[in-house]
Amino acid sequence: MNQIKRVVIFGGVHGNELTGIYLVKKFDRAPHLIARSTFETIALLGNPQACAIGRRYVDTDLNRCFLRQDLANPNLSSYEANRAQEISQIFSQKNSQQSDLIIDIHSTTSNMGLTIIAASNHPDNLQLAARLNLLYPNLKILTPATENRDSSVLRSLSKLGFTVEVGPVAQGVVDASLFCQTEELVSTILDVTEAYNLGTILPVKNPLTIYQSIGAIDYPRNEKGDIEAAIHPQLQFRDYEPLNPGDPMFLTWDGESVLYEGKSTVYPIFINEAAYYEKGIAMCFTQKSIVSQ
Repeated sequence: MNQIKRVVIFGGVHGNELTGIYLVKKFDRAPHLIARSTFETIALLGNPQACAIGRRYVDTDLNRCFLRQDLANPNLSSYEANRAQEISQIFSQKNSQQSDLIIDIHSTTSNMGLTIIAASNHPDNLQLAARLNLLYPNLKILTPATENRDSSVLRSLSKLGFTVEVGPVAQGVVDASLFCQTEELVSTILDVTEAYNLGTILPVKNPLTIYQSIGAIDYPRNEKGDIEAAIHPQLQFRDYEPLNPGDPMFLTWDGESVLYEGKSTVYPIFINEAAYYEKGIAMCFTQKSIVSQ
């Protein structure tokens, strides 16, 4: 693994996800908590204006503003588009010999437990994920479906790093237990990065269980676009559990079950995520696999 010279910790990319917001504020007050000897650590609020008003965003979702064409477009006028361009400058100004790592802290209303979404399938990134999985056996690891670096999400600014998702926790609420778990995980990521820089840690050889995103599905809707069903009670809170063909997926207002009609077993995540109603997403589908290191 190449030397990592800078780690950037983001919280508050969404202004109503308080776990990351209060962790960044804590790190600002006590920078020694994130200081390590072999790299610089920066903690930033992603969307300060949204954090100040306690809303997910001001004009548009900041975590959908990082496409290269948008970052290069001087005519975009939304607050989040301008903020994304500001954030990208942090990375574009670095020395070409440096490697950065992003930790982007989020929370979710879905029952995701502790989850990390890898910035890429780069071998070094999977090695970091495998080491974390050894230390946190219940940690779930998501990987991108493709290696297309032109992505709209913040973590795509670096090939190394993770989005941290923790839940379930309501929007605008801090859960003390999940806050502490997230802080511990962030600290461990920093410690593992330090150990790799120092050469005091051996590569992980154990197989790694990963979940790869393969798509998303909306709620059933009528011709007016109104939702006609909710997540089925048998599926609610069952993130990462298998959904087999013929299993109930939705329950209509009239009490009729809508079944999963896919041809193969999938593993739903972000089930009934509150922030995804506006995006037309009831859940995301993943495939489960085991990769060798």
